[in-house]
Amino acid sequence: MFDKLLYIETFGCQMNVNDSERIVSMLSELGYAPTNEPSCADMILLNTCSVRGGAEEKVYRRLANLRIYKRDGKKQIIAVGGCVAQQEGEELLCKLPYLDLVIGTHNLHLLPGMVKSAENGERRSETTFIDNEQRLDLFPTIKGESRLSRFVTVMQGCDNFCSYCIVPYVRGREISRRSSDILAEVRTLADEGVREVILLGQNVNSYGLKSGKEPNFAELIHKVSEISGIDRIRFTTSHPKDMSDELIECFANVPKLSGQIHLPAQSGSDAVLKLMGRGYTRSSYLERVARLKAVRPHIVFTGDIIVGFPGETDADFLQTLSLMESVRYIDIFSFVYSPRPGTKAAEFTDELRREEKMSRLGRLMELQRLITKEISKNYIGHTMSVLVEGVGKLPGQISGKADNGRIVNFTGDVSNIGRFVDVRITKAYPNSLLGELKLS
Repeated sequence: MFDKLLYIETFGCQMNVNDSERIVSMLSELGYAPTNEPSCADMILLNTCSVRGGAEEKVYRRLANLRIYKRDGKKQIIAVGGCVAQQEGEELLCKLPYLDLVIGTHNLHLLPGMVKSAENGERRSETTFIDNEQRLDLFPTIKGESRLSRFVTVMQGCDNFCSYCIVPYVRGREISRRSSDILAEVRTLADEGVREVILLGQNVNSYGLKSGKEPNFAELIHKVSEISGIDRIRFTTSHPKDMSDELIECFANVPKLSGQIHLPAQSGSDAVLKLMGRGYTRSSYLERVARLKAVRPHIVFTGDIIVGFPGETDADFLQTLSLMESVRYIDIFSFVYSPRPGTKAAEFTDELRREEKMSRLGRLMELQRLITKEISKNYIGHTMSVLVEGVGKLPGQISGKADNGRIVNFTGDVSNIGRFVDVRITKAYPNSLLGELKLS
C-alpha cells in the first residue's frame, strides 16, 4: 500500500542509476511510490556524482532550489546520496539546516532505518566505508520491478588511484560480491523474464582477483552465460590494463556476450597516460583493441576521453585524435579536465587555460561526430538482431537495442516486446537507427 511519494534525481554513472533503482525498491516497502513531481513528494533524494568539477556547488544550488517545497510546515524529507554525500558527509547537514539525510555510497542498506528516523524528526549522516566482501547487504536486491534488461552489481570500488580520479575516495576500495550470490540474483531475474543482464562495477575486469576466492571475471561471464533465459550479457566499466587474454577470448566463445565494449582510453599520449597513472601505454591499449577486433570482427567500442589534462601539449592532443581514428569509437564520453580535491593531479601546477581546453574539446567532439556518422551509415542495409524493450517515439513504432548497443526504432506490434527480432536498417541518426521488421 503506497501512501507516500518519493522523488529522485540521479546524476553521473550507471552505478548511481542502479543505486537509485535499489532505493526505489527498498523504500517501496515503507510505502513510498516514485513520482516525477518534487512539489508532490514526501521525500526528495538527490543521488549525486562528484567525478567532475563543480559537483558539490551544483548539489548545493539544486538543494537550495528544492527547499521551497519544504516551506509552510510541510513535513518533507530531503536527502542526499551518492558520491557528493560520501565526500562531504556530515558537513552537508551542518551547512544545510533543511537537509535531513546524508547517505554514503556503502550505506544503502541503512536507508530504510534512516528514513524512519527522519520521519520522526531525526537528522542523520551515514558514510562509513565497508571493506568486507561478506557484507552482502551492501548490494540490496531490487524488488517489484519487471524489466527486460537489468543491472547486476558484481563489484564496487577501485584500487587503481588514477591521479585525476576521485572514485576510490568516494566509492571505496574494490569489493567483489560472492559469485554464488551474483548467479542466484541472475537466475531470479531470468525467472522474472529478464533477457539481458549488465554486469556492473567501477572496474569489472578485476572482479575476484583481490580475494582469490572467486572466479575471475572471464570465468564469471561463462557461468552467467550458462543460465537459461538470459540471452545477452553486457558489462561496464573495463580498465584497459586488466583486459586479460582470457576475457578477450570471451568475445570469441561466449555467443551471449554483446558485441559492444566500453574501454576508456582517457588519452592517446603516453606522456599524459603516465601522468594520469593509468598503467598502460598507447601501444598496449591499441594492441588490446586489435585483439578484440580480431576475435569479434564487428565489435563496437565506446570510451572516455579527458581533454586538457595538466601538461597536455598540442602534440599530446593530436595523439588522442589519432587514437580515436585508429579505434573508431561509435560513441565517447568526453570531458574537460577539472581538478578533484584530494587527488594527486589536483597538486599539478601546469594546468591549461580554459579557452584552450574548450577549443580542444570542440575539435575532439567534431571528429567523434564524423566517426559516429560514418559507422552508423555503414549499418544501412544490414540486418540486426534486436531485443524489443518497448514502444518507440512515434505511433506504431516499437524499440529495442541491437547487439552493438544501438537503439533501433521500427514499425511493429507490441506483442514483439520481450522478443529478439531481425530488423533491416534503413536510416541512421546520430544516436539511433531506423529499420523495418523482417518477417520470417
